[in-house]
Amino acid sequence: MAPRSQPTARQVRLGAELRRLREAAGLKAREVAELLNSTSAQMSVVEAGLAGASEERVRRLAAVYGCTDEALIEALVAIAVDRTRGWWEQYRGVLDPVFLDTAEIEYHAAYLREVVTYYVPGLLQTADYARSVFAYTNPGHSEDDVALRVEHRMKRKAVIERDTPVPYETIVHEFALRVHVSDRRASLAQLRFILDKIDAGQAVVRVIPVEREGFAGAGASMLYIGGPVRQLDTALRDAPTGARHIDAQPQLEHLRTLFRRVQTAALDPVASRDFIYRLAKELS
Repeated sequence: MAPRSQPTARQVRLGAELRRLREAAGLKAREVAELLNSTSAQMSVVEAGLAGASEERVRRLAAVYGCTDEALIEALVAIAVDRTRGWWEQYRGVLDPVFLDTAEIEYHAAYLREVVTYYVPGLLQTADYARSVFAYTNPGHSEDDVALRVEHRMKRKAVIERDTPVPYETIVHEFALRVHVSDRRASLAQLRFILDKIDAGQAVVRVIPVEREGFAGAGASMLYIGGPVRQLDTALRDAPTGARHIDAQPQLEHLRTLFRRVQTAALDPVASRDFIYRLAKELS
């Protein structure tokens, strides 16, 4: 089978986790290949996510590596056998892979946690709001390019709108709620949309008021995506070179701690809803 040219984030993650298990066992790829009647080259493409691994292969590797974490093994097997071709696949080759990978990881998430300080969270944006953001931050893009990004963002909401939604909690700074990325009418519609999602039980929203003292977390923006087991958590953060996914355990632990710290600076969900309602009344 020819190597994949564009492996998804989950395929890459499976390979990375198998490599981590091998390294933790103190084994070389060559040694494992000999045990499995394979080759170092075949091991390399699997660990890079460029080739798949069957359920049997994942279980055999876990046994060779002495992994006894059944929950982790089952989670890795689930990735290996998954053949889901979600709605995001229609954008492959059209949008940046990070858009597709984020949608795929969200689809399989156990929970979602987000911190935003400059914009309304993507999962809670109206089409008008998203269009204004994409058009402003990507001045070289055509209207069709912007429309594709807006369409993709609107479809992402399925994870919190489906019959069994992914639990979603977001912490939003007051600044993001007050900035008019378009006009007053669009801002009012955006605030009402957030209130609707709260009332529908599709989002837990916490607001950090501008006057909150001791909050120095303006750079704490992140999307934290809980995996089926903690070892498979993923975070998405913006970087100078573009958004990137993070799966290194020390970094994930840092981000979990950072989320809890930001959470303590925010109002509770009830007070936050009241806060957003007052902002909407100001625009009515």
